[in-house]
Amino acid sequence: MTNEAIPPRIHVLAKPAGAACNLNCAYCYFLNKERLYPGSRFRMSDEVLKNYISQLIESHRTDKVAVAWQGGEPTLMGIDFYRRAIELQEKYRRPGMTFENTMQTNGTRLNAEWCEFFRENNFLIGISIDGPRELHDAHRVDKRGQPTFDRVMRGLRLLQKHGVEYNVLVTVNRINADHPREVYRFLRDEVETSWIQFIPAIERLKDGAVSLNQEGTTVSERTVEPEQWGNFLMAIFDEWVRHDVGKVFVQTFEAAVRNWLGLGSSGMCVFDPTCGHGLALEHNGDLYACDHFVEPKYLLGNIRQRHMTDLVGSEQQRQFGRDKLDTLPRTCCECEVRFACHGECPKNRFLTTADGEPGLNYLCAGYKSFFHHIDRPLKIMAQLLRRGSEAAQVMQVLDQLDAGPAAAFAKVGRNEPCPCGSGFKFKKCHGRDGINRYKTARVQPVRRSQTPARADALEQITSENP
Repeated sequence: MTNEAIPPRIHVLAKPAGAACNLNCAYCYFLNKERLYPGSRFRMSDEVLKNYISQLIESHRTDKVAVAWQGGEPTLMGIDFYRRAIELQEKYRRPGMTFENTMQTNGTRLNAEWCEFFRENNFLIGISIDGPRELHDAHRVDKRGQPTFDRVMRGLRLLQKHGVEYNVLVTVNRINADHPREVYRFLRDEVETSWIQFIPAIERLKDGAVSLNQEGTTVSERTVEPEQWGNFLMAIFDEWVRHDVGKVFVQTFEAAVRNWLGLGSSGMCVFDPTCGHGLALEHNGDLYACDHFVEPKYLLGNIRQRHMTDLVGSEQQRQFGRDKLDTLPRTCCECEVRFACHGECPKNRFLTTADGEPGLNYLCAGYKSFFHHIDRPLKIMAQLLRRGSEAAQVMQVLDQLDAGPAAAFAKVGRNEPCPCGSGFKFKKCHGRDGINRYKTARVQPVRRSQTPARADALEQITSENP
């Protein structure tokens, strides 16, 4: 097998406790994965742990290795398990190699000992919280159906107290999606986080029940609706782009900036043309194509029998990655915002297009509205970054544009980029015909034939009325 078949670095979500969890979140897609391993204790053995760490290191052709722990609830393994993991990383590391350990947790089991361990070993901790108390507790309950908000906040405050690096993950469902600004302001102002990840809750139904596998074309009552998802993102983006650029990092927005810049990757697999570089490792050593496809059809093998490198580079896994691009329906291929979306995650492509072609993303309507909505400020940000300025200057540019053309263009040099975000020099844009032209300018959407990496192809300014 050639090196070209294997990426220089791979990302594996290790699930040492499998689907086992101390909570019973209503929308969790992973809890029912326990049914794949009847009778299991759901605890990763030292043998599998050793194979995982050593093979992960051997699979990397880079000096930086990400070691991601997830679940279920990974803290159920206890601290000593992760101490052994750190020892194995030191044992098998190559000279110059560094590790970034991350853990996604519900936070309810954290205490001072956990937090001291995280800080000493430079763990990055992801905390799952769905907003203020009433929004969080709507679905995030324990095995007795009791609310968990206070326990999550206690864990989060302990991370802050001990100086542990953390970020926040919000599962956007049909309840909290109606309160975007409330969710965002709570996370920014009360939780005081500076990094947020929003994940849409989508539960597919087969024969009226949540499916173990990715099957069914209807969704549960907890599932966020497409337009609701788009409105949620747009409302938060409008707050963020006016006040928080450079201070609060929202993963979806950061990925969008990268795609508007025409970079090779958005940093989020769902918005890249192909996938297959983010795998899931179960507690017994089974390696799956993706965290969202932990099901028999997508089982690659077990790392106790075959090396991880062979499984990642297998034709089965490469085909899985290519299918994301190859199965795009014609509607998506011709879409003006395809460069920003690429059909999103394959797990959500279970609708048919207006022409009856399969493979349309359930969230398409919401994403399309969102990407059109952010087009103008994203082009301004891309222009700022290309000229070596800070992206945060977009807030000042937008304020100036709101104040009127005179304020926006008063101090712009003829050879400087036009503040409108066109990508043209001021003298060839609003500086050519006078600033009053701004009143009737319209930003055209990006055409399919345009290349996002070219500044002069990002935007067209016309004299037509909006």
